[in-house]
Amino acid sequence: MGRGIEKTVIFRTEEDRADFLNRVAVLCQEKAWKVYAFALMNNHFHLLIRTFRQSLSYNMKKLLTGYVVNFNRRHKRYGHLFQNRYKSIICEEDPYLLELTRYIHLNPLRAGIVKEMGELNRYAWTGHAAIVGRRKRKWQDVETVLAYFGSRRNMAVKHYEQFVREGVQQGRRPELVGGGLIRSLGGWSQVVSLRRKGMQSAHDDRILGSSDFVSGLLREAEGKEKETLRLSLHVRDLDSLMKEIIQREGVEEKELRTTARKADGVRVRRLFCQLAVKKLNYYGAEVARYLGMSTSAVNRSANAKELPEIKKYL
Repeated sequence: MGRGIEKTVIFRTEEDRADFLNRVAVLCQEKAWKVYAFALMNNHFHLLIRTFRQSLSYNMKKLLTGYVVNFNRRHKRYGHLFQNRYKSIICEEDPYLLELTRYIHLNPLRAGIVKEMGELNRYAWTGHAAIVGRRKRKWQDVETVLAYFGSRRNMAVKHYEQFVREGVQQGRRPELVGGGLIRSLGGWSQVVSLRRKGMQSAHDDRILGSSDFVSGLLREAEGKEKETLRLSLHVRDLDSLMKEIIQREGVEEKELRTTARKADGVRVRRLFCQLAVKKLNYYGAEVARYLGMSTSAVNRSANAKELPEIKKYL
């Protein structure tokens, strides 16, 4: 979710909306992520996506920075457009994929931008129209959603439409977008019930899912954080990472700063990129400038299969 700064309108025209979706489409075509649902409102947007090897932050920065540059140019304005950082929530697929798809796609109806379901079926600026077959978007993954409603496409679309229609009466659902414990358990009634029984449940504002799902993700995040901490104790920046790799791998600095395709040089550059981007959280562009490589080459190396040698650095 992303909002305009001080409730600024971030989509003034259809050209703005088309530009934003074209950028989303490019990221889909580059296999950065899959998009299941989206809604472009006047002063905010929603995206429901599945990420792959590249980090969400890298691709959101790519999406939003490019959009803001063009938006400012089109409307002869300057400065920030979006409020702080976008908000992201990790979601457990079952049962939240369908609940979030429905909730996101009903945004224009709840806001009064469209008046009824027939109009929503044709509305261009959510993913709903593509799922019901009224608009063609090759980049949007409609099959994953429809698969929940049946194997025959016509019946699946009919059942999906009915599912969305049933959500109209539910109105706004804060448990889907805020309040970690409430979201994780499905509502206040479950929270109160557990508290009365003296039971505790794992929760986190950044996660939407069951207690077990939340616990698993937090354990995984803690493990990654410890890895980064161990590495950062003796590697403070890119210069010290360079020295560490030169010493441990028995190579010269020029082998990391060349684009030659010699096998050992390719391996140590890939090692450098994976440690810098994945473990020390540098942006690909920063690493690219440091090594004299292209940003796309750094990101390909960082997102390739992790080298086994990395373990001895952590």
